[in-house]
Amino acid sequence: PWQPAEEKAQLLQNSEYQERMVESTFLYLTLDLPTAPLYKDEKEQLIIPQVPLFSILAKFNGSTEKEYKTYKENFLKRFQLTRLPPYLIFCIKRFTKNNFFVEKNPTIVNFPITNVDLREYLSEEVQAAHAHTTYDLIANIVHDGKPSEGSYRIHVLHHGTGKWYELQDLQVTDILPQMITLSEAYIQIWKRREEDETNQQGA
Repeated sequence: PWQPAEEKAQLLQNSEYQERMVESTFLYLTLDLPTAPLYKDEKEQLIIPQVPLFSILAKFNGSTEKEYKTYKENFLKRFQLTRLPPYLIFCIKRFTKNNFFVEKNPTIVNFPITNVDLREYLSEEVQAAHAHTTYDLIANIVHDGKPSEGSYRIHVLHHGTGKWYELQDLQVTDILPQMITLSEAYIQIWKRREEDETNQQGA
């Protein structure tokens, strides 16, 4: 719950509320989706919510707090990036599991195909060490259907031509970049742009 700054500062004096900073490596960044609303429109059709990529990336801005609960305790975590690798993997957390079944969140993430700048997710002292902080999408894995019986599609950028292709089983078809952003993206691979690369992906 929200608390006044002075009350929060007092609580931080107690050992129970002491802040700790831990640096850890990661293979991919997990992006949490907001809970999907259950309301319907005037035609009684379920509304599929949408969220901008930068809203769910805010988890890594160093100030957004996320609450975690275990059977023993509750605690808050803040995340901030300390290094940007040549390739970055996002895992959009669509699936939640409870004791009985797996649920899927259908929220569509609105994202640009190119020019995603992650500089603001680095601390000020770390920013100076990163000349290049802009990423372009090179692969997008989509999950369609229900959690238990769905299927996967992959969107892949052909680097030589700048064209996008959709792969599903043995089928390969062309796809327009703007169609990629309408899918239920699940895992994405981004490539850091080096020097002054120009990218002709038609986004």
